Amino acid sequence: MDPKRPWECADMSQVRDEIDRIDATLVDLIAERFGYVDRAWQLKVSTDEGAVVQWRIQQVIDRVKARAKAKNMPPEMVDMVGAQWRNMIGWFVQFEEEKLRQAQDKTKSKAGSTDGS
Repeated sequence: MDPKRPWECADMSQVRDEIDRIDATLVDLIAERFGYVDRAWQLKVSTDEGAVVQWRIQQVIDRVKARAKAKNMPPEMVDMVGAQWRNMIGWFVQFEEEKLRQAQDKTKSKAGSTDGS
């Protein structure tokens, strides 16, 4: 079934169905984003780039807020979306840092076991 635009909904049941569809899509997209974050730490293991890149975090927040403004969201909602995006990114950063730390510990452990100790 094709999605309905808000003005095409004839009753609250249709509105709720569309909100549920959007919520499911948002979860799917966040899960997809997580897949890229999971890949990022794997790539970062073999580089000097750490998990946290502050300029990148701010760049993402700025882009999200600009998109929200372009979609004519109320200013308060633009700020809220930016804050929630920052929270989500914070969780992803912690995830990356933990995975990188585990990978480094594993590498150190292997190096220690091969030096004859």
